[in-house]
Formats: sequence, C-alpha cells, structure tokens
Amino acid sequence: MAPERAYHVTPRCRPAPIRQDRPVTDPLPDAPPPELRYRRGLKFGTSLRALWTSRHIALNLGLRELRVRYSQAILGFAWALLTPFVLMVVFSVFLNRVAHVPVETHGIAYPVFSYTGLLAWTFFSSAVASAGTSLVSNPLLNKVYAPREVFPIATIGTSGVDTFAASIALVVLFVVYQDWPQPTSVWAPVLLVVLFAFTTGLGLIFASLTVYVRDLRHALPLLLQVGLFVTPVVYGLNAIPSEWRAVYVFCNPVAMVIDGLRETVLYGESPNFTYLGLASLSSLITLVVGYGLFKQLETGFADVS
Repeated sequence: MAPERAYHVTPRCRPAPIRQDRPVTDPLPDAPPPELRYRRGLKFGTSLRALWTSRHIALNLGLRELRVRYSQAILGFAWALLTPFVLMVVFSVFLNRVAHVPVETHGIAYPVFSYTGLLAWTFFSSAVASAGTSLVSNPLLNKVYAPREVFPIATIGTSGVDTFAASIALVVLFVVYQDWPQPTSVWAPVLLVVLFAFTTGLGLIFASLTVYVRDLRHALPLLLQVGLFVTPVVYGLNAIPSEWRAVYVFCNPVAMVIDGLRETVLYGESPNFTYLGLASLSSLITLVVGYGLFKQLETGFADVS
C-alpha cells in the first residue's frame, strides 16, 4: 500500500468586511502623510561614513578630469596659472598705471598684492563653477556606485591642484620683488580650511540646484564675474566701510580669507580674529546647509540628469 500523505488543511477564513464609510484608497487614520512616508531620512553620520569610504572614487574622478583637461594641451598645467597671472597683469597695468586707482598695499608691490588675492579667488570661482555643473555634465553619474557628492568634491579637488600649480608664479614674484613670506604665514592653513569649507558648501548647493534649474549653468559664471569686483581681490578690505565690515565678512568669507592671507603672508601680522570667527561660522553654516540640501535633493538626480 502506498504511504499515506499528510495534508495540511487551511481553515477557511471569511474576509473582513470593507467599511463603507471610508474609501479603500484612504490611508490608515494613524498613518503619516505621503510626503513624510516617502521622504528619505538624512543621517549625517551614515552619509559621512559612506563618503569617507568612497574617497578613492573621488580621487580617481579628480585624476581622470585632470588627464582629460590637460592630456592634449600643449602648455599642460601652465594653463592653470595663466588665468590669475593675466588678470594680475591687467589689473597692474590698467588700475595702477593707467587709471591711477589708489590701492593701499602697505609697501608691498602691487603684483604680489593682487596675485595673492587672485590665487584664492581663482580657486573659489573655478571650484564653484565646475562643481555647479559636475552632475549635469558627467556621464558617469548613473554608472558609478558611490555617494553623488563625490562628483562635485572631485572637481573642487582638481581646482585645488590647479591653484597649487598657479602658486608657482607667486614664488617667482616673491623673488622678483624681494617681498618674502613672513613667519606669520603659519596661519595660512587655517584660512585655507575656511576657504575650502565655504567653497565646498556653495559647490554642493549649486550642484544640487543646477540639476533641477538648468538656467544656473548660465547664471553662475555671471555671478562669479560680479563677485570678483565685490570681493577685495584687486583692493584691500580697508576699502569697505568699517561699520559694515563685520556683516560683509560674514556674508562673504572669501573676503576675510584674502585679507587674512595678505596680513599673515605679506605683512607679518596675525589675522583679525573677530573676522576670522565670523568667516569660520559662516563657512560652517554654508557647508552644513549645502550638504543637507544636497542629500535631500539627491533622490531625484538620476531621473532628472
């Protein structure tokens, strides 16, 4: 005889009646609204750990961009110093020699004075401009499994490499005009950290917004050109009225960084700690807001870009 088979009989259950006073599509009474149920939770700790784990991807992306940019260029990295150097020559000739615009340099040669500011500004403007289009112009956005912020951060890193190459001309100017760096130059790394934080925050803001508002690709270069003249690059911070300097520095930390570099590297003075504190606070706020906005808008990058 064949062995008996065991059968599991599922008891019949009558389905629960559908309440007629509430449509089937309505959410449960205690359920959160859809905008909260489907909103992506932002955890800075988890995001920062993922970013640190993907640091090698950011490095490779930056190296790839440098190779693409200079691989077939005859002058190579010399193009990195041409922009600040040409601007320095133009400002020195037309403002100082032709227009005779008085600029207080405290005994420092004007080419050294202006080129010091142009180095910081060139890094800031090129980094923000390249970061702003890093998502909409990068074909690897949907092909590389990594936090999306590695793309703007990689472009900011390449701008830092370009600025380092352009700083060679500053060394030449030191030799030509015999204006040597002062011992207080040890404050320069602190100022550069403030500049990097502010630049990264703005870069993340424009990178995330440009994905949804493509007009920013055209507006951003114009804004940066205007920023060159409202920032004390070709003139000193003392040209700003004293009663407005604190507000001005808080709204534009790049101004404090440029003035601080001149004070520490060229004049042998310590930076103004009040302005340094305001610029640091503003840069930190910009960085946190920029990173938070980027992570909130990140979910739609793949669909829009």
